[in-house]
Amino acid sequence: MEREPEETPAKSSAEPEPAEDFRAKYLYAVAENENTKKRLQRRCDDAVRAVKKRVLTKFLPVLDNLERALRYDDSQELRAGLEATLRGFEAALESEGVTPVVTAGSGAHFDPNVAEAISTQRAPDVADETVLSETQRGYFVDDELLRPARVVVAKNA
Repeated sequence: MEREPEETPAKSSAEPEPAEDFRAKYLYAVAENENTKKRLQRRCDDAVRAVKKRVLTKFLPVLDNLERALRYDDSQELRAGLEATLRGFEAALESEGVTPVVTAGSGAHFDPNVAEAISTQRAPDVADETVLSETQRGYFVDDELLRPARVVVAKNA
């Protein structure tokens, strides 16, 4: 009894070659690895930014107290020391990306995105929604609001 040789089925064009399959899996794994690295870097950057904001927020009351002390002291030597301390503190904050929010001066319009209106005051010589004075300075860290400024706003109606 003679056996007929079995025919090997022709490979279908729909089935990928093993080498092509491994290459596709490799490319997918490489892309997934890159995406994971980017995602982890974003998470790390967000965590660092959150910690930085929390720490810097704790320093702002110290800065406020130094500014208040300068307003009410009469001793020139103490005043000079406080001014030097204030300048140093501001420089240290600036080196960490902290910059003040500009709200007052030259008839600045009230911006609720960077300031909190703590009161209104009649001021017939200026337009409504104009910042009259700043009671507490606001700050940005990098380009993100760290603390809004507290201001008095003109309201004539």
